[in-house]
Amino acid sequence: MNKILYVKGSPMGELSSSIAVASSFVKAYREKHAIEVDTLDLFADSLPEFDRAAANGKYALLHGGAVQEEDAAAWRKVEQVIRRFKNADKYVFSVPMWNFGIPYRLKQLLDLVIQPGSTFSYEPGKGYSGLLTGKKAFVIYSRGGEYTADSGAAAYDMQKPYFELALGFMGISDVVSVVLEPTLAGGPQVSSEKLQIAIAKAGKLVDEF
Repeated sequence: MNKILYVKGSPMGELSSSIAVASSFVKAYREKHAIEVDTLDLFADSLPEFDRAAANGKYALLHGGAVQEEDAAAWRKVEQVIRRFKNADKYVFSVPMWNFGIPYRLKQLLDLVIQPGSTFSYEPGKGYSGLLTGKKAFVIYSRGGEYTADSGAAAYDMQKPYFELALGFMGISDVVSVVLEPTLAGGPQVSSEKLQIAIAKAGKLVDEF
């Protein structure tokens, strides 16, 4: 049975536009496929810190040196998150825009899982290679304003380009996405209309996933 890791990147729960679209996508996919869904709510579930102890544990093991138990324990917590991430066959991400980028908890998840030997490799003369090949991702991006090419604000969009760069760096290049905008600038009626359009677009992408 295939496994989806559903990552909720907003603290707003049922009030989140990105979560509303992502959840509708997961629901529609489950209606057509026998799958296991592992939900990671970044603002409700705890993630380990990548602090000095974790870094010490990582580099000691990476270079074959002696490691203190405290450092090894901190690094093992990070490895648990990496295994959970890698165990998924497919991914669903709800990604709201925060200050033109992604929420800090989602950035923390990326900083935990993007690790050499786990999700990418490096070879002299060849460069970097992603190790999570053959996997798929669906991403819903929500923005309070509009960042289309003709809006004059496209240069401020460091949300979608960065997130898809990070996925691709790990080898997840088969990505389908929906952009929901604006969720604030147009007022409640426009926001509601745009949400329904995004849900409909997500539903049409289920068969591609």
